[in-house]
Amino acid sequence: MQKIIIYIYKGLRRFKIILINFVNNIICKIIFYLNNVSHENFHSNGLPYIMVALGGSFTIGKNFRMNNNISSNPIGCAQTCNFFVDRGARLIIGDDVNISQAALICHQKIVIGNKVKLGGGVCIYDTDFHSLNPDERRNNGSDEMNRAKKAVIIKENAFIGAHSIILKGVVIGKNSIVGARSVVTKSIPENEIWGGNPAKKIKSLF
Repeated sequence: MQKIIIYIYKGLRRFKIILINFVNNIICKIIFYLNNVSHENFHSNGLPYIMVALGGSFTIGKNFRMNNNISSNPIGCAQTCNFFVDRGARLIIGDDVNISQAALICHQKIVIGNKVKLGGGVCIYDTDFHSLNPDERRNNGSDEMNRAKKAVIIKENAFIGAHSIILKGVVIGKNSIVGARSVVTKSIPENEIWGGNPAKKIKSLF
């Protein structure tokens, strides 16, 4: 009897997930449209937060998949995916990219190559957000005007582990892996594993 109840419960839960995801993908398509996001086919578990400023550009390639809730990727990240694109900035996501509960905050340029995987809670920032000069930070106008910005590029087939942070100016090479909870402050060559805070080379893949 208990097995029958469990099967019924799991069946109903599965049906609920399919129905919710069907509705969410329709809503997500509307969110893309309202933010002028150019996209191909995609699948979304849950709904992302997207803000593309006027003059900003957000492009998504084929077979994009994203998880926006803890039920779709239960590893301890409860946030949705967050995409912010500032005026004049460009956020480009290639083909066959999978992301979970990630934050991509683009003030200049972020490029995610084909077949990249971003683990749960990964954050990518192409700006310091604030000036390093304490005098400039006292004034919001000068603080914003003097904050550093530099493009972030993650090349094909790279994998960024959960809860990692990628900072401005970083280029991550093809096939490279970033260990969980790393803070990446400088570029990583292709075919290497890096980890730590700040991230350092652990070993070569080949």
